[in-house]
Amino acid sequence: MTSALIVIDLQNDFCPGGALAVPAGDQIVPGINALMDAFGAVLLTQDWHPLAHSSFASSHPGKSPYDMIQMPYGPQVLWPDHCVQGSHGAAFHQALNTSRADLILRKGYNPAIDSYSAFFENDQQTPTGLHGYLQTRGITDLTLVGLATDFCVSFSAVDAARLGYRVSVRRDLTRAIDLDGSLAVAEAGMVAAGVSLL
Repeated sequence: MTSALIVIDLQNDFCPGGALAVPAGDQIVPGINALMDAFGAVLLTQDWHPLAHSSFASSHPGKSPYDMIQMPYGPQVLWPDHCVQGSHGAAFHQALNTSRADLILRKGYNPAIDSYSAFFENDQQTPTGLHGYLQTRGITDLTLVGLATDFCVSFSAVDAARLGYRVSVRRDLTRAIDLDGSLAVAEAGMVAAGVSLL
């Protein structure tokens, strides 16, 4: 009961046909469902943005999706509008076994700051509350799967390792955006933080 599976952002907008589709993002769903029974705890994260979120390119006149800007907390990629609260795009992929989830953690709901990591918002200081939850349950080992490898999965994995968890990422059950080589950078960063890439 000391191990948990964390399923990152397996939502419609990150799957084929979605506003910020990760190539083949839906193909990992059956494998993730099958993996759930091997864990004492299963947690799902959900991107949950308000309209006109500051990370949306549409909130910055003259900017386009995937442009980079400076925010008070550092550099920020601008994204297409995605995972808007209550929308079809924000819903979990219909084939994902959500009934197995002990906890659903919503992130990115603060309009002024993005939140890639399941543990901290992008200022890397404001906690989501996940660490406290895992501590109270005595969980020490985390396996991460989901979308996207090079953003929300890698940020979550690095933060988890920094907080002292033993962390593994199942590469076969993640998919990447790979924006200008971001996958290689993310994988190197995870390895440097002590994350096991399986």
